[in-house]
Amino acid sequence: MPRAADLGIRIGLMQPGPTGSVLDVAGVGLGHATIDRDEPDPPEGRGRGRTGVSVLVVADDAFERPVPAGGAVLNGAGECTGFITAAEWGSLETPVFLTSTLQLGRVYDAACELMLEREPRVAEDFIIPVVAECDDSFLNDARRMQVVREDVATAWAAALDSRGDPTPPPEGSVGSGTGMSCLGFKGGIGTASRVTPEGHIVAVLLMTNFGDRERLTVDGVPVGRLVGEPERPGVPAPAGSCIGVVVTDAPVDGAGCARLARRVGMGLARTGSVARHGSGEIFLACSTGLRMDRDGRFEGPAGVSGRALDPLFAAVVEAAEEAVLNSMLMSPTVIGRSGNTSEGLDPDTVVRLLREHGRL
Repeated sequence: MPRAADLGIRIGLMQPGPTGSVLDVAGVGLGHATIDRDEPDPPEGRGRGRTGVSVLVVADDAFERPVPAGGAVLNGAGECTGFITAAEWGSLETPVFLTSTLQLGRVYDAACELMLEREPRVAEDFIIPVVAECDDSFLNDARRMQVVREDVATAWAAALDSRGDPTPPPEGSVGSGTGMSCLGFKGGIGTASRVTPEGHIVAVLLMTNFGDRERLTVDGVPVGRLVGEPERPGVPAPAGSCIGVVVTDAPVDGAGCARLARRVGMGLARTGSVARHGSGEIFLACSTGLRMDRDGRFEGPAGVSGRALDPLFAAVVEAAEEAVLNSMLMSPTVIGRSGNTSEGLDPDTVVRLLREHGRL
């Protein structure tokens, strides 16, 4: 499956990083554990499992040296543990764990256990893991718990192994994105990056699960209205949600990170999001270019603030827009519970429409 850049789609004005993903930020890793099983319906079995766990490691030593962080909520019909603490302290001290709505508790428990194994001091100097969710019950059978502790451990280990990889990480229907749908098509995990004129990397990771087909827009072209109705029966509800994480190597403090996080919503809007009543658009941003001790003292001065944030704002918007497209283009058609089908966005159709409108 191709990424947007592979098709010649150029979003915005800024250049991408070497991999066009969160892996462009030094020390950052992304890993997945994908659950794709077909068992008898409950109570005999667990039904069709189309879900998983994705783990973003921002800094492996974030417990010892937290990274500045801040968040923003576009529409709050969702959950992200640790979000309030990150906003209060302006820092992040755990990986970011992504999963489906009813699996959040299991992933949280596993994250705590795994943190305790890695760092026994967690039992005395408590942490609140950042675990965020979207509802994948259109494709995934949520009547049974599908995720187990080993899935979280597998995704975390894969994230650590991916650091420094010169190729983009898996996207689309992988990990927590396995059961997600976006803008009337199959969605999931998407990532993109930009390089600012000052040389800073800004990368965005999304778990996309929002919007309706007729609003899908690709580089300004109303693709959703032009492709027509889906071929298969069963259409995911348009409410959905989106979790977004921004990572930059620019030295930005927590307040600046909150401002960066807010710009993710602008990238989603460019693709067709209107943040419906039932949506949970929750965004977090963090900086690896400025570190803190466990008392919240900075190890160096915050070097990017005020108007100097403008290039980073633009980078977030562009990368978020492209990450949405990658999450869809990298996802094949998936059939889930009760025969519900989320149709993959056909790359050839997208290319044809963009050429007809002079965008390629």
